[in-house]
Formats: sequence, structure tokens, C-alpha cells
Amino acid sequence: MSQGLVTMSYIAATILFILSLSGLSHQETARRGNLYGMLGMAIAIVATIMSDAVNSYVVIILALLIGGAIGSQAAKMVEMTQMPELVAIMHSLVGMAAVLVGYANFIDPAATLTGVEKSIHEVEIYLGILIGAVTFSGSVIAFGKLSGRISGSPVLLPGRHWLNLGLLVASIWLCLQFLESAETGGGTWALILMTIIALAFGVHMVMAIGGADMPVVVSMLNSYSGWAAAATGFMLSNDLLIVTGALVGSSGAILSYIMCRAMNRHFLSVIAGGFGTESGGEAAVVEGEVSPIEPTETANLLLDARNIMIIPGYGMAVAQAQHTVNELTKLLRDKGKNVRFAIHPVAGRMPGHMNVLLAEAKVPYDIVYEMDEINDDFPNVDVSIVIGANDIVNPSALDDPNSPIAGMPVIECWKGGTTIVLKRSMASGYAGVGNPLFVMDNTRMLFGDANDSLQEVLKILKS
Repeated sequence: MSQGLVTMSYIAATILFILSLSGLSHQETARRGNLYGMLGMAIAIVATIMSDAVNSYVVIILALLIGGAIGSQAAKMVEMTQMPELVAIMHSLVGMAAVLVGYANFIDPAATLTGVEKSIHEVEIYLGILIGAVTFSGSVIAFGKLSGRISGSPVLLPGRHWLNLGLLVASIWLCLQFLESAETGGGTWALILMTIIALAFGVHMVMAIGGADMPVVVSMLNSYSGWAAAATGFMLSNDLLIVTGALVGSSGAILSYIMCRAMNRHFLSVIAGGFGTESGGEAAVVEGEVSPIEPTETANLLLDARNIMIIPGYGMAVAQAQHTVNELTKLLRDKGKNVRFAIHPVAGRMPGHMNVLLAEAKVPYDIVYEMDEINDDFPNVDVSIVIGANDIVNPSALDDPNSPIAGMPVIECWKGGTTIVLKRSMASGYAGVGNPLFVMDNTRMLFGDANDSLQEVLKILKS
């Protein structure tokens, strides 16, 4: 394939990637956005394979077959509840790819660059490996936290901010040493030492972030993986990889900023250690007795209600209750009830987790609202149904300055008539924080598997 045709293919793929991001910004167009992205990636792969840069088609085809087989198998095995950790581990692969490509470029015997071009290429190699290593180790730790293999509680080392600053200064110093040594054919020791420091920094950065901040971490790592891909594009002189990486990196950074703003947090404070790590006292102890409720009484409350709000959380994903929730919604709306959904920006364990689940169950888009759109309506809500959510409906975020989630805006369901909370037990949420909502006078606890409980309520309503 001629270079001109390859360039045209790259331009077409870039346009499709931009259309993909645009489509993913709205639920109604998300499916079309995914199709655009898939088509753009297919064009990019074919154009790259057919370009003059590829010398061994056998190796490329084998890699495509192996990677495609692993990807398709993962798609079949991974459940919706495992999507956050899947995304995290995929980010780690991008980071590792950047590191390996960087080292391959560094030891490439065919490199013929000299002077300023050689220095620029060495900076590209250094930055690509640095960003890739941070992305890889940070994503692995995020995978461990999201999958429950590592505790969601933040690990706060003494003087951690000075440690981070020291690692940054060391990386800059090693960059200078690398550039000086590379002029005479050396620099390997500086590159290896920087890689170790970058890996350690990625581990420390994510370990210090609490469970309530993990959706922001996933978004942040998505941005890092994009910049790692862009750095790889510079190393390989691949324009499409540069543009694609920049698109992913910038969109991930914007999403992280939007989420932090919605949570009343500064992005740097999240990276520095997560929610509540700077509080000066101990969080208030939750005291009081819970009021259990049975499915029959729940059904009666729903029949008597006019305005009903459903607040999904990670527990809905675990119980795979989204389809039952949709059935319940249809039945209640057929009975003339005003049923709506309230979605918190960090509900679940990755951005948009609850929106994806509800869309999968065919819940109408026009009754799904973001927290800031619906919070003021709760005084007019008769019954709120909280399905497996905890931290996002925790009043202590607003009235307890020592709470680990202090300052985070939450869905204020307690301002409505009756709140029915579906939980398996009284265990705390992912942030490890007790919830005063559960012992409030207008709260009722429906214990058990969320899907089984809602099935019972649905059966009673139908009869």
C-alpha cells in the first residue's frame, strides 16, 4: 500500500475515533459511537499492516490471532460486575506496551538519528517508558483494589508528599543523566533505574487513594494510558497513534476533572491521597437501631406512592438485578406512578457503571437523571429505593467534617417520605464508612439479595 493511501486511511480512522467519542457522550448514541470506534480501529490495523513499516506479516498475523482470541474469551467470561477491574487491567497492558516499545527503540541497532533529532528521540523514549511504567503499576494496583484482592482503604505513608516530590526530582535528574550518557552509547542504567522509580510511584500513588475515589482513578488511568500511547506514537513516528493517544489522554483527563468537580474535590487532592485523608479527628460513630421491612410491606408502600425514586449502586450490579428493576419500573409506570432514577457520578466502581447497566436492561433514558438534576426533588418523593448503594447516599458526607467522605455531594434521599434500602447485610460500603441513613426514622432495610427481594416485590405487585 502506498504511503498516500496509508495516510488517507489514518485520517479516516481519526475522524471515526472523534465521532466515536462524540457518540459516547450521550446514552442514545453510545451504541453508534462504539461502532464508529470499532470501524476506525479496523481501518487503522489494516492500514498499518499493509504499510511499508511492517516487514514480517507472519508475526503480525500471529499476534492478531493470539490477542483476538484472548480478547474474545475475556468478553465471554467477564461479567458486568467485573467491568471496572477489566478496564483497569487493560490500561496496564497499554502501559506495559509503551515500556516495551521504548526499550525496543532504545536498543534498536538500526537507529541512525544524530544530533538534535537523536536527542528528541531519546526524550520520547524516556517519557514513553516513564508514563507507561506509572500506568502499568498503577493499573495493576487499581485492578487489585477493584477486584477485592487489595483493601480499598488508603495506605498513607509518613511524608508521602515529600516521597512523591523526591521521586519526581529523581526522575528529572535521571533524565538528564540518560541524555548525557546516551550521547556516548550508554544510558541503560539511568533508564532502568527510572523505570523502577516509575513503577514504585504508580504503586504508591494508587495505594494512597481510598475506595470512594476509585472511579476517578479508573478515569485518570485511562488518561495516562492515552498519553502513553501518544508517546509510543512519537517513538514509532506513527501519526495515528499520536492522535489517538492524545484523544484518549485528553478525554480521560476531562472526564476526571468533571468527576472531581461533581464530587467537590480537587484532582490533585485525589491523587495526593483520596477522600478524608487530611481530616483532623475521628469520624462520628453511627448509633441507633435499623427498621427491617418485608417485601409485602414494600409493595404496599409502592402502591400508595405517587413519586418513586430508584437509586442504584454497586450492589445492583453484584445481584444482576437491573432486568428485574426494569420490570418493576414498567409495572409501576403502568399503574400511573412517576418512577425516576437518580445516578451519582461515582455510583459503582467506574464512570458510567450504573448507566451502562440500566441501558443494558432497556430502562428508558428519559427517566434516568444525574444527581445534580434530581437532588432538589426529594422533598416531593414519596418512596426512594436504594439498591445496593452506600457511600453515595451517606449523610455523613454533608454533616460530619471528620468523615472519610466529607465534602462529597451525595444523593439526599432521606429528605423524601420513606427510604427503602436493599442490602445483604449492614456491612459498610467500598469506602469503609458507616452510614447514618440506615438508622433514620424514615428508613426501612430490606435485607437479602437485591434481585431476589425485588422479584418478591414484583410478584406481590402483579398479584
